[in-house]
Amino acid sequence: MKVPEEERSESAKQGARQGESLHEVLLRAAQHYRNQLKDAPQAIAYLKKRGLSGEIAKRFGIGYVPEEWQNLAAAFTDYDGPMLATAGLVKQKEDGKRYDVFRNRIMFPIVDVRGNVIGFGGRVLGEGEPKYLNSPETPVFEKGRELYGLYQARRAIRDAGRVLVVEGYMDVVALAQAGVEYAVATLGTATTPVHVQKLLRQADEIVYCFDGDSAGRRAAWRALENSLAHLADGKQIRFLFLPEGEDPDTYVRKHGQASFEALVGRAVPLSRFLLDELAGRVDLAAAEGRARLVHEAKPLLKQIPANALRLQLVRELAEKSRLSPEEVAQLCELGSTAAARTQAAPARVARKPITSLEDRILHLLVSSPELVHTLSADQQALLDTPEMAPVMELIETIRESGASSTSALFEAARDSQNARLYEEVAANSLADAADEATAREILGDVLLKLESQRVESELKQLYASNALNETERRRIQELSKRQAELKGAPRAGARPGA
Repeated sequence: MKVPEEERSESAKQGARQGESLHEVLLRAAQHYRNQLKDAPQAIAYLKKRGLSGEIAKRFGIGYVPEEWQNLAAAFTDYDGPMLATAGLVKQKEDGKRYDVFRNRIMFPIVDVRGNVIGFGGRVLGEGEPKYLNSPETPVFEKGRELYGLYQARRAIRDAGRVLVVEGYMDVVALAQAGVEYAVATLGTATTPVHVQKLLRQADEIVYCFDGDSAGRRAAWRALENSLAHLADGKQIRFLFLPEGEDPDTYVRKHGQASFEALVGRAVPLSRFLLDELAGRVDLAAAEGRARLVHEAKPLLKQIPANALRLQLVRELAEKSRLSPEEVAQLCELGSTAAARTQAAPARVARKPITSLEDRILHLLVSSPELVHTLSADQQALLDTPEMAPVMELIETIRESGASSTSALFEAARDSQNARLYEEVAANSLADAADEATAREILGDVLLKLESQRVESELKQLYASNALNETERRRIQELSKRQAELKGAPRAGARPGA
């Protein structure tokens, strides 16, 4: 049976053409950097010193760019054209002269899950700052969405049932050289909720690997906070802290694959890390300390879906705080009692009832997937909350798959835990599907309403505080101003004077 194809809008076609052009430019730059590595003995010597073979350098497309201001002019006849700047490869001085962003660096191409080059990371050769330099954000590259090495690691991740998240390009490449091929790296940012969603679609287990110092533990805690809303029974998240002074690159070169993977096998489960970290902040021998423990745990537990893992955490927290599980659930405002949450969840979708705004956004995106490409960064940030998790997963699926029709979206999302929800939404959306312009207007109205609700809610919380500090007072002024702007904003599709 042939799946019907839907005609894409002109704006979507234009965006797709720009994306294809940028991918071609970035691919040509990657090939140029690779070719230059062959004639750069100092760069080759550096890679060999780090234990890398020519085969692994080829697999990851590693290249080199010399200390030249306009090196890319040799690869692009249109060096002064717009595409190189849009791709984040060149910048322009005040006098109008252009220069390359990357100079005297080992170049690591960043590839999306479809194999397209979308950006670069450059490691300076020798001394210099910054040590690592990433491409700026472009129409095809968002740091908070992408992971270095995921394209190369996909098969190994499936085979291992596990993905290891490290902090640097060289960590990923060195681990792959040693036979640990299921590692990926964030791109100079903390782990984001989008990263977590993407990784949990690839494997049932995520292991975050950090240095054992205070900075590493802070980064691990941020990763934990951004993972809570996406925890599900059958999925596991663990934390590996390396010995002091070690990173994955140095450790695996010193001790080998077997020793490193033994460390991975002993990584700490998220539940243990969470409870031990919170307990270490308080005095459990005092009633005040135990009360603070529950207070600190409350916003974290509220992010976790009502599943068996949350039930286990509530019970362990109850033991530490000398309360009953029911009392902890009540104090943390988890809704139903711990006993009631032992009821079996639906097989495919374990989630809260959807709100009217969430429902409307899902209807719009399922009916018109191309609306995703019209969302600004601020608009998408509005949706990056635990209660909007199905919406964020849908957005990520559309971006990754390039789906431009409902039928293509179903194919891309068929393995999602929310697949049944999307199908139900689509069944109710077909009758009132709108054209692109109308759908875009409706989406704008819904997002304005969502922002208005968030602003009003935060203002109420601040006003309820008995003692406001200077920062909170400034925040009230900012929110009040934004609230007035939102109330005066016209509907997205309204005409002046209408």
